Amino acid sequence: MTMKILAHIKEFLEYCEIAQNKSPKTLENYKHYLKRFEDFLAEDLDPKNLTLQKIQNYRLFLNRLIDDKGNQLNIRTQNYHIIALRAFLKYLTKNDVKTLAPEKIELAKIPQRTVEVISREELERIFNAVDHAKKSGYRDTAILETLYSTGLRVSELASLNRDQVDLKRREFMVRGKGRKPRIVFLSKNAAEAIEKYIKFRDDNLNPLFINNIKKEILEDEKRRLTTVSIESLVKKYALKAGIIKKVTPHTLRHSYATELLMNGADIRSVQEMLGHSSITTTQIYTHVTDKKLKEIHDKYHK
Repeated sequence: MTMKILAHIKEFLEYCEIAQNKSPKTLENYKHYLKRFEDFLAEDLDPKNLTLQKIQNYRLFLNRLIDDKGNQLNIRTQNYHIIALRAFLKYLTKNDVKTLAPEKIELAKIPQRTVEVISREELERIFNAVDHAKKSGYRDTAILETLYSTGLRVSELASLNRDQVDLKRREFMVRGKGRKPRIVFLSKNAAEAIEKYIKFRDDNLNPLFINNIKKEILEDEKRRLTTVSIESLVKKYALKAGIIKKVTPHTLRHSYATELLMNGADIRSVQEMLGHSSITTTQIYTHVTDKKLKEIHDKYHK
């Protein structure tokens, strides 16, 4: 009996979970994207009956799809759907199931990303906007210093525990996207800010950064500061510092990477410190450092 697409998708998701050890978020995304593909087909096809025309029709469907908020899917999100589909077809091919070759499906071309960064002067204004007369001041300074010192993603910062951060050596290990481990280094300022914050605390909870709500709650995860709270915190201090442009934890990550490159770090090292799986992702920062190219141009072009 020939297996149909639905059964193969179920097996593929199990394979991703067990054999490839994909993160829960990746599994959730793959499941969502492939469910949309199932719904589009409106029939449980034999994989060998998949054609480029069917895929073309699916891409047209994605391009015209309106979400719950009345918005169209952007090109990047459409590509995520196609990446999941190609991974599924690659799995089928690997398991000798006749189907459309995944390499025949091309991703849509996306305009090169640009990043928003903040200057050192703007950064100092944000740090100075923290009020240390308030109990949250030590924590908030530690968060801002750590984000800028390490280039951590907000989810990585939120998941930090006290026992994983070595303040003496000023380094620790995190698992980023795809559970890929990397070593992260703290600046002296960041390490000192974290140490002050921990000394200020009167609890034994393991999360490094906690909320100040209902102190009688002694469960680690209920007191762990959420990514949303961290994002709100950064936005609050940027506004308080009089910075009009949008500032997020990712803006601090962008600024961290840009400063490394501006000061002479090679792009491979920056890739590793950011936890990028592809150097193409890291190359989005090179346009921000174009002033170095301008200096070279001014020096040698007379």
